[in-house]
Amino acid sequence: MTSRRVEELAAEARYKRERLALYRARAYGSQDTSAERLRKLEQASEQADQRLAAARRAPVHPREEENG
Repeated sequence: MTSRRVEELAAEARYKRERLALYRARAYGSQDTSAERLRKLEQASEQADQRLAAARRAPVHPREEENG
């Protein structure tokens, strides 16, 4: 795993969390929302966090860093 890939996964996880937070805020407001859509966003956020955690646990290979 390269540090660049970990950075990409971190950005993806952050994006998914932000989308979920925005949708939750929308649900508390006056706009119509869907429980199914909320579940899908929660699941996508959890999966992105899991991918990031796995990437952070994986060893960084120096050769992958050079080819980056």
